[in-house]
Amino acid sequence: MSIADAIFLFAAGFLSGVVNAIAGGGTFLTFGAMTLVGLPPIVANATSSITQFPGYVTSVLAYRDEIRSDWREARLLGALSLVGGLAGALLLLSLSNPSFRALVPWLLLGATLIFAAGPYLKPKRLSPEKPIAPLGLAGQFVTAIYGGFFGAGMGIMTLAVLGLTKGGDYHRLNALKNFLAVVVAAMAIVVFASGNVVGWPQAAVMIPAGALGGYCGVWAARRVPQPVIRGLVVAVGFALTVYYFVSG
Repeated sequence: MSIADAIFLFAAGFLSGVVNAIAGGGTFLTFGAMTLVGLPPIVANATSSITQFPGYVTSVLAYRDEIRSDWREARLLGALSLVGGLAGALLLLSLSNPSFRALVPWLLLGATLIFAAGPYLKPKRLSPEKPIAPLGLAGQFVTAIYGGFFGAGMGIMTLAVLGLTKGGDYHRLNALKNFLAVVVAAMAIVVFASGNVVGWPQAAVMIPAGALGGYCGVWAARRVPQPVIRGLVVAVGFALTVYYFVSG
């Protein structure tokens, strides 16, 4: 890894922390940056999961009271997410880099569309709180498989599933979403580390950069409208999609 690559990855990691703090979507930046500096797609995807993990953990700690209120359902959904995340990560490792590379532009296109539709996927009027429906359990299991396999847009998908099948206070649903993201990401990291598909030097550069960006993102969140950041992330997502379609 050259000095120029390290600077580029640090900048991407910093910006991913900023946009995650404001609107989400940092995975587009971390995954895209690592592939652009030459990491194989599977390694870039696995390493991106690791760089996003600290932010998931701090979000869970901030929401610990809300998670405690829904601890029974959190355990059930967490168990499903653990199995789903394991299945998704193992599915990724079963592919060759050329096979996964062929899927990347389609995955990026789908994730970008999900991210762009995020505000519309969140129910404007949440239904009264109720035990999560069986359809919600199935939906979260499928979402966890996707999260273990790729991950971009997983949070929006989880929040949509919870909002449509459980309902209740937004912050409690968001807390559950963050908790489930930690479970899926932790399982994926264990599988990826065991499979020796993690770019540790790149992760070492991007993790502190993401933490710094997350801190600065709180400052930016008070000054930059969320739609502006969301629009920039969608633009990056579409640009990466076009790049991978054309270069493929």
